Amino acid sequence: MDIITVKNLHKIYKEAEIEVHAVRGIDLSFKQGEFSAIVGPSGSGKTTFLNLLGGLDTASEGEILIDGTDMEALRGSKLIDFRMKNIGFVFQAYNLIPVLTAKENVEFIMHLQGTSKAERTKRSTELLTAVGLGERLNSRPGKLSGGQQQRVAVARALASKPKFILADEPTANLDSESTANLLNIMERLNKEENITFIFSTHDARVVKKARRIITLEDGKILKDEVK
Repeated sequence: MDIITVKNLHKIYKEAEIEVHAVRGIDLSFKQGEFSAIVGPSGSGKTTFLNLLGGLDTASEGEILIDGTDMEALRGSKLIDFRMKNIGFVFQAYNLIPVLTAKENVEFIMHLQGTSKAERTKRSTELLTAVGLGERLNSRPGKLSGGQQQRVAVARALASKPKFILADEPTANLDSESTANLLNIMERLNKEENITFIFSTHDARVVKKARRIITLEDGKILKDEVK
């Protein structure tokens, strides 16, 4: 069953008098449990496409259906609420809240969802333990390495029990060991819990792990390969 369906998706940015076609008529779908990488040169439309999937940007034309819900029809608080309940994000820059501990960062979205304190504590502890940070629950981001911060970000993305996780260049700031650890964790979560991951990446190590590789060029799909 497809959890994401994209139809004739376009995104045009206007810069001064120039129109930039970042995404050009993409048709694509993703099934539950995929571990997919979107690749292509800089300017190919990878990040724009991911931002459209996540509702962080709006399309100029086309349709994005997530479990039958039309993302482009949602606006304001309805869009924010839908994103919070259905989509997890992992960014290149981690985006953790510096004054909160690892555990509090993971709990934050559950707090917004109205989850009970007992459940927040239980799930955040379980998730941080799953990503190898069970001993660092009370550490703030400034006391964690880049790789550890990105693992907190993965735990936070999972906290809301999303339908899928969008990861935009999640290994860009990590060394080889941290990258390997992070990818192994995400691959394990994908296989054991059937969590869908969609990456935007330049990293050959991510591409090697991915089971489906979608290549973009000039905002269009050049190749769509399943290993």
